Amino acid sequence: MNKKAKIIATLGPAIYDQKKLKSLVENGVDAFRINFSHNVQGIQKIVTKIRKVEKLTKKRLSIIADLQGVKLRIGKIGANFLNLKPNQKYIFDNNKKIGDQNRVCFPYPSILKKLKKGNKILLDDGKFSFKVIKKLPNGVLTVCQNRNCKISTNKSIHLQNFFIPFDRLTSKDKKDIKHAKKLGCNWIALSYIQNAKLIHESRKLINNDMGIISKIENKTALKNINEIIAATDAIMVARGDLAIDIGHSDVPQVQLDLIKKCSHFSKPVIVATQMLESMIESSTPTRAEINDVATAIFQGADVVMLSAETAVGRFPLQTVKAMSDAIVSTEKYKKKNIEDFKNKVNINQDPRKSVVLSVKDLAYNPTVKAIIAFSNSGSTAKLVSTMRPSVKIITISPNINVSRQTSLYWGVESINSRDAHGWKDMMDISKQIIKKDKSIKKNDNVIITAGLPFGHAKMTNMIRFFKTGN
Repeated sequence: MNKKAKIIATLGPAIYDQKKLKSLVENGVDAFRINFSHNVQGIQKIVTKIRKVEKLTKKRLSIIADLQGVKLRIGKIGANFLNLKPNQKYIFDNNKKIGDQNRVCFPYPSILKKLKKGNKILLDDGKFSFKVIKKLPNGVLTVCQNRNCKISTNKSIHLQNFFIPFDRLTSKDKKDIKHAKKLGCNWIALSYIQNAKLIHESRKLINNDMGIISKIENKTALKNINEIIAATDAIMVARGDLAIDIGHSDVPQVQLDLIKKCSHFSKPVIVATQMLESMIESSTPTRAEINDVATAIFQGADVVMLSAETAVGRFPLQTVKAMSDAIVSTEKYKKKNIEDFKNKVNINQDPRKSVVLSVKDLAYNPTVKAIIAFSNSGSTAKLVSTMRPSVKIITISPNINVSRQTSLYWGVESINSRDAHGWKDMMDISKQIIKKDKSIKKNDNVIITAGLPFGHAKMTNMIRFFKTGN
């Protein structure tokens, strides 16, 4: 499959079977997301299956630990779901008993005290609205404002126009980071981020070969976006919560703006939430959904993500195929009309970017078939990916976790290999890789880039133009 943009599939019972995981990878999945907002008991067994699939498919796979953050959620419901009628009165309280047709636990007493008459409680990513009509001693009485309101255990809550400061990791997040490290996760995703403080705190707790994804889902994050982009390793446009906070009509322009900003500063962007949501129940997507995926690719997104579509959906494989087909089709058009889609990268007196920009220019030569980037820390891989060269990118790292992490970057095919010990050794490793790659023929040209001296991270100061067969 020749797609350049990557696909994240969220783990869930619909795809826990190893054969299903393998089929998803073979049809375009590059990374799996673990949602730590839900029960992750037994997830180690699934991670082991993913690593088996990695060996079978010979494709490096990223695993992302998506932390809960302070995203508010209701407690447990005593049934699979409850249907509430329009204008039905319903209580949100701090009683830890299982919820029923009349009430549910809202386990944040300090927030309950601050809620006032007229405040709105939005449930399940904003699908259902409840208006506060009366304060109660241990909660609030609300009225349901929707038809066909369906609520279930642990659904998210958003409080409209209600600011909750959050610049410290919760105790749960800290525990989950420890768990993620034991699982061998390659990325952590920070939820409800508002500024760079959370990133700096997390950086001290994770391994050096793990990356940080900052989820942009509120107005405060947008106000502090420059400091967040500077501190993080990647950005996720989390459109569900973002739409609730800023309004649905503003999300498209914010998405485009974030993709442009991140491209400017060489940071990957993930576009997420409800991309092919109809395929949770349907075997085919809507035209609007395919257009949504294509728009993200046209705009320059590195990664698109599937959530409930793969976690609990009825047609996870068909969903991945539909997304892959949309990506491939869009990328073909972009390649034919390359002048319309050239991205602007801020070199900003960074000699590494100047070197990599030269690599991109050389890659426009029709005889060039690949770029081989030696990337000890993943930095060179990220830079080459951001430049959007017209040929395949093969990155080599001696650290298997770096290889897995870089597999999430646009256009990158990641290989775990020993580190080069010198110039001749670098060429020997490159020749071995070229020999195994059936798409590279004799007398084709390959660009090799690395940092000298070898073994030093963030150098990227060397280019070799190599003709195969020599």
